[in-house]
Amino acid sequence: MKIDHIAIAVNNVDDAAKQYKEAFGIDQVEFETIETEGVRVAILHLGNSRIELMEPTRDDSPIKKFLEKKGQGLHHIALETDNIDGEVTRMKGCGIQFLGNIRPGSSGTKVTFIHPKSLSGVLAELCSHSK
Repeated sequence: MKIDHIAIAVNNVDDAAKQYKEAFGIDQVEFETIETEGVRVAILHLGNSRIELMEPTRDDSPIKKFLEKKGQGLHHIALETDNIDGEVTRMKGCGIQFLGNIRPGSSGTKVTFIHPKSLSGVLAELCSHSK
């Protein structure tokens, strides 16, 4: 596994993307809306990983709830695996708890989230770019 991206919840993805572009000297930002999660995402490539800025697009979005409770900031870290099904099975055998099942994510990925209680309070996402 390797770190795929760091996700940050923001109130305004356009403003945040501009700040991050300027701060880190990033030339290009990709924007994507993920209807199933109720978020608009700005993807900033930084070396071999990415920063994803997430803005809620509807009131029932988990990101909206996060922002109301905690404000802007780090939402989760994402770890890439070539075999998400195998990793979920292995991790469940170690007692790791997941938040739901494997589902489609951004850019055609498959994702699932690890409950923060399983990782010392940190929300983590497993993702697989293989179809």
